[in-house]
Amino acid sequence: MTGPPAPDPGDERDGHVIAQSLEHPELFARLYDRYAPDIHRYAARRLGDHAADDVTADTFLTAFRVRARYDASRASARPWLYGIAAHLVGKQRRKEVRGLRALARTGQDPVAAGWVEDTADLVADRAPLADALAALSAADRHVLLLVAWADLTYQEVAEALGIPVGTVRSRLNRARRKVRAALGADPAFLGEMAEVVRP
Repeated sequence: MTGPPAPDPGDERDGHVIAQSLEHPELFARLYDRYAPDIHRYAARRLGDHAADDVTADTFLTAFRVRARYDASRASARPWLYGIAAHLVGKQRRKEVRGLRALARTGQDPVAAGWVEDTADLVADRAPLADALAALSAADRHVLLLVAWADLTYQEVAEALGIPVGTVRSRLNRARRKVRAALGADPAFLGEMAEVVRP
């Protein structure tokens, strides 16, 4: 009696790794090793380190459980994983909005405090941005932050959220317009926030 065929170690494409992980579940760890730091960083920027640990773990647990439904023709699982993470962040939306509003009100950023030594100046500059982000709809905020903080392309955001690219473009345009309006027309301030408000 022979077992399942041995995995092909030469093909590292995400779709192939996922397909192979159906017979060899331990191979899924390659995706975790490849993408977990990026997913964690994205979730930490949205919710803080403690929640990011949970979101990262739940993202990969969910992905592992539903991996049989993954479209193996997609070369990269990155958008798929960010989509799962964005959905999990969305479940914690009230916590995210409370954190953004607290940052805007108090100037205390527990997220930045974990990885920046002197957060006082950084936070003072970002409080208006936090307030502007909190005011966005969840859908607009997801699109904006997947582009700005996760560096996903429009196509990857569309795949991640399961929406057309045209919807990504319109949500991103609307979110950037609202954030720019909330921040005012100070070119120096907008220059600091270029990653979020750039057209």
